[in-house]
Amino acid sequence: MSQGTLYAHLGGRGLALEALIEHFNLDFEVVECKGNATFEEKFPLKMSPALVGPKGAKLTETIAIAYYLVNFIEDEKVKAKLVGSTEIEKAQVLRWISFANMEVGSNWFKAFASITGSTPFNKKEVDAAFAKLNAYAAAFEVRLRDFTYLATENVSLADMQAVSTWGSAFKLLLGEEFRSKYPHLMRWFKTVSASPIMASKFEGYQFIEKTLQFVPPKKEKKAEKKPKAEQKPKVEKKPEAEADAEAAPAKKPKHPLEALGKSTFILDEWKRQYSNEDTRPVALPWFWEHYNPEEYSLWKVDYKYNDELTLTFMSNNLVGGFFNRLSASTKYMFGCLVVYGENNNNGITGAIMVRGQDNVPAFNVAPDWESYSYSKLDPTKEEDKEFINNMWAWDKPVVVNGESKEIVDGKVLK
Repeated sequence: MSQGTLYAHLGGRGLALEALIEHFNLDFEVVECKGNATFEEKFPLKMSPALVGPKGAKLTETIAIAYYLVNFIEDEKVKAKLVGSTEIEKAQVLRWISFANMEVGSNWFKAFASITGSTPFNKKEVDAAFAKLNAYAAAFEVRLRDFTYLATENVSLADMQAVSTWGSAFKLLLGEEFRSKYPHLMRWFKTVSASPIMASKFEGYQFIEKTLQFVPPKKEKKAEKKPKAEQKPKVEKKPEAEADAEAAPAKKPKHPLEALGKSTFILDEWKRQYSNEDTRPVALPWFWEHYNPEEYSLWKVDYKYNDELTLTFMSNNLVGGFFNRLSASTKYMFGCLVVYGENNNNGITGAIMVRGQDNVPAFNVAPDWESYSYSKLDPTKEEDKEFINNMWAWDKPVVVNGESKEIVDGKVLK
C-alpha cells in the first residue's frame, strides 16, 4: 500500500511533483483530480495539486507539497541538491520556485484564459500580462546569462518548477517571436527539460509556433424572415373581474439609477473601446471626447485598511470580490482599481465612473462598499484628469505620500 496520493491535473501545475515521485520512486500514487470523487470529498475547495500523506495528512499548494515530498528521499546529498546546501542557496531555491509559480504562472494563464475565451476577453489585462511576462523573462535572462541554473550549481526544485511553468507557456501561449528575445532562458529551458529528472515529462513536447492571438467570434447571421403563420382563431376576452382575479407576477424592483433615464454618453460603446483599443493612444482620447460630466461623475476610490493587506494577489482577489458584489450596478459604472506596492506593503486605489452625481446608489449594492472611501474627481483639474488616465492605463506608478509605488495588478469594472 502506498504512503499517499498526489491529486493533480496530470501534465499541468503539478508536473514537477509528478517528476519527483517518478524519478526517485517515491511511494505515492499519482491520480488525475478532474472528476475524481475522492479528491473532491477530501478537498472541497478543489484546489490542485493536492496531496494525502501517511496517516491521512493533507496538503495543498505546489511549493509546500514539493518540500514535503523531498523529505521522503533518503539520500541527504540528493536532498541538498534539490533544496540547497547553504542558507543562501535554500533561500534562492525558495525565491525562484515562488517567482515561477506565482508570478510567471498566474500571468501566462491569465492571458491564455482571456484569449481562448475561458474568461471574458479584456485587451487591457492581456497586454498587462504580456508586459509582465516579458519583464519576468528578462529577469530569468539576467540570472541565466552567467549561471547554468537558477539557484545552485545543479537542477534544484526551483529549476523543476520553473521549467514546468515556462513549459506550459511556451507550449500554449508564447511563440517564437517571444522566445527568440531570451536566448539564455531558452538554453536553460532545453537543458533542464532534457535532464534525467524531467526528461520523461517532456517527451513529445512541442513549442507553439506563433504567439496566441485573440480572434473575435464571428457574428451570427440574421435569421431569415419566416412566412406569416396562419391566423389563429380569436380568443374571447375574459371578463374584467375574472382577469383581475388572476395574480399578476411580481415586478422586479428597479435600480434607483434607472430613474435617470438614458444618457447621451453610450457606456457600452466606451467599454468596447477600452477593451479592444490601445488605452493611451486610442481609448482615452475617445473617452474625453465623448464624456458628459452632467450625466456621469468620476470618483477616486481607496481601500480603507491597506495596513491589513498582505500578499498582492490576495489584495487583487479582494478587489475581484468587491466588483462581483457590484454586479447589480455595473450597467451604470466603469472603472479600475489597482494594487500597488509589494507583498506585505501594498494598497488599493483607483478611479470609477458612475451614472449621476451621487456615488452611493451605485456602490451600496455591495455589502462591503463602506470598506472603501470615495472622493469626487474634477476632470477639469489637470491633476485629477491625470490620475484617471493613470488608473485606467496602468502604465505609471501610483504616488502615495510623495513616494512612487509600482502597479502590480488590478481589476477592471465593466
